[in-house]
Amino acid sequence: MTFPSTVEPDSDSASQRAWPIRPSERGRRPSQKSQREQLEQDGRGGSATRGNGSGKAGDANEGTAKNRMSTLDLINLSISMGGSQVAWTVELGYGTPFLLDLGLTEQLTSLVWLAGPISGLIAQPVIGAISDASTSKYRRRYWIVTSTIVLVISTLTIAYCREIAAFFVDLLGGGAGSWDPKYGKSVQNTAIGFAIVSFYLLDFALNALQASLRNLLLDVTPPEQLNAANAWHSRMINAGNIVGYGFGFLPLANLPILRLLGGSQFRKFCVVCMIILSVTVWITCWTQEEQERPQRRIEKGNSMRDVFKGIYTTILSLPKPIRRVCYVQVFAFMGWFPFLFYSTTYIGQVMAYELDREPDHDLATRTGAFAMLLYSIVAVAAGTLLPHLTRRDTRLLAHEGDEDEDAELSRLRAQVREWRAEAARHGKPLRLPYMPFFLRNIWTGALLLFTFLTLMTFFVTTVWQAIILVSLVGICWAVACWAPFAIIMEFLKEREGESSTEGEAAARAWLRRPSHSRTLSTPAVRRNSRQGEGERAPLLQRRRSFDQHDPHAKPEAEAVAGGTVLGIHNLAIVMPQFIVALVSSAIFRIVDADTEDDPSNNNALYGKNGVAWVLRFGGMCTLFGAFIARMVPPTRTEKEMRRRLAELKVLQEEGTP
Repeated sequence: MTFPSTVEPDSDSASQRAWPIRPSERGRRPSQKSQREQLEQDGRGGSATRGNGSGKAGDANEGTAKNRMSTLDLINLSISMGGSQVAWTVELGYGTPFLLDLGLTEQLTSLVWLAGPISGLIAQPVIGAISDASTSKYRRRYWIVTSTIVLVISTLTIAYCREIAAFFVDLLGGGAGSWDPKYGKSVQNTAIGFAIVSFYLLDFALNALQASLRNLLLDVTPPEQLNAANAWHSRMINAGNIVGYGFGFLPLANLPILRLLGGSQFRKFCVVCMIILSVTVWITCWTQEEQERPQRRIEKGNSMRDVFKGIYTTILSLPKPIRRVCYVQVFAFMGWFPFLFYSTTYIGQVMAYELDREPDHDLATRTGAFAMLLYSIVAVAAGTLLPHLTRRDTRLLAHEGDEDEDAELSRLRAQVREWRAEAARHGKPLRLPYMPFFLRNIWTGALLLFTFLTLMTFFVTTVWQAIILVSLVGICWAVACWAPFAIIMEFLKEREGESSTEGEAAARAWLRRPSHSRTLSTPAVRRNSRQGEGERAPLLQRRRSFDQHDPHAKPEAEAVAGGTVLGIHNLAIVMPQFIVALVSSAIFRIVDADTEDDPSNNNALYGKNGVAWVLRFGGMCTLFGAFIARMVPPTRTEKEMRRRLAELKVLQEEGTP
């Protein structure tokens, strides 16, 4: 990885801190390279200095040095994640009431919601593996657009399922009239069938869409801005929740234009969500640009058998840091799924406890939705503020010219002398940069906070206390949508950097070998660089020939399958849902057994406390997750920053009189 000789300030507060460059330093450049290194750089065709002239984000996987993304670039990249989350609210907030209104039983409704974990197990890793194998410059955006099209069609089918069902029954029903009781039953059953199939398509499309958006972020974002990009994704997810739940509260049926659509509030909400989704996806696909990836000789066919074999191989060969992140996610989402499923029900049970009777169900539902709205607002605020704690001071990052430890130490020593002189001129003590919080520390703290809040349910007795508790969980959710993804993507970028630099390091080592070629030893070549093209080409050809036939040459490193790894990470998120379903059923059976077995008790909320115990179970799981999170090692960048800060402290003490 190469670093720019001058670091421009970044307008995004969630990214790296800008290091102010003095005018006298702007003209500085590293010492002149040796002839062999210059030949090597020219032989690479200057690929390390090509930028994205179009102003759009380029491909980060090809080892090209790119301009830093502005805040507007990060917003354009992440805004479609907010649109996808708005689409999620169609299912999460309003799907169950709609299916029950169609006439589906509660047991069948629970089977419909199996679409979520099933699609998460299949769609994300498969789409990631297929797009990883593609060499097209549209390999991520193709799946983004395809998923969006399927999502729009399935959602509109749900919104108009009764009308569509009536059309097909009229077409194929043999001329039965609307007065025939069998006609109404046929329309209802057909509408239920369309709704179930559409909800499954919606789940698969949403998982594919969000997976492709994560993969696109990994591809186009510079390594040093992955933290900022994932923070923006987290903000957009929670902003999408706010927009979705907010539109659900608005009386859409009274709006002039939407009134023409007819139907219920749910239909108008679906149409509005699909408009938002389409606009946001168009913004992302139009403003982001991928690059074609050359076919690697290690790649195999793209059949489904190869795809699943690649996923299986990647699971077995996951790097230890990424594997530990997945372990943490298993326990973390054993705590998150109970909260996401039952938080509104918990508000209703607390309301019943406070009133000492069965509350009005509409009031309880609205109160729970209000708590979730506050939860989303808190999550947006936390997602905006918390990344400041991990903002990295560029003075602790690597600089161009740090070819070895001696060169870096010399630079740090000169830097300390300059800072000391600058501080003396202003009459202030020398202050070194601060080490930011590690991402794993923020993540661990959020998991511990979640455990604390769930255990506080022992002391919650009023509705407002429950609302405050649910709202504070938004802090933990903001971290859950940001930190683990940033950690994994940073590890992936480091592995990609290692793979790309191994070949360059080997080439530099060979070029430094004693050579009998007069092309390297003749000083005239250095003095007359214009002769380089004719003389360098044979040298580079000989270097490639040597690499191909040297028995000690290291084989080509396999490329990191970023999309596949992110899909496997999603498996760790989805799998706990099945465990939580079984454990929750057992807890409900044990805690609420007396109420359920009483035939005279028809209360849905009063006298029940099972949800609180399910939340506490989830809190204990996140406690285990926090313990495992301490085993996730810092990234290489974080380790190097910590080492440089320690060296700066030693150099500061050496110069102190």
